[in-house]
Amino acid sequence: MTLRLLALTLLVPFAAYTGWTLMNAEQSLVAFGLELMARPDTAQVVIDLYLMAGLGCCWMVSDNCRRRGTWISVLPYLLLTAVFVSLGPLLYLAIRGVSSERQA
Repeated sequence: MTLRLLALTLLVPFAAYTGWTLMNAEQSLVAFGLELMARPDTAQVVIDLYLMAGLGCCWMVSDNCRRRGTWISVLPYLLLTAVFVSLGPLLYLAIRGVSSERQA
């Protein structure tokens, strides 16, 4: 339960901040991503971020399999991770926790 609460505590303000920045952005998310990939220094940060996103996706799929869930049940979290990176795993943790947690 503590992990779920921590994830929710991080998710809510970060999702709100992400939404606020997207509403006030002067360019699209795709244009921003392409601009970041144009320079080696910022491209390295993006690549690093998506490597961690990939690891997060692997963990969510693995955790979902341990719960005997279907692949479709984890798909929304994977898609959210593909676009907004940390929001997918944070939402997964806030809603589902981890399979080793005791069910209360």
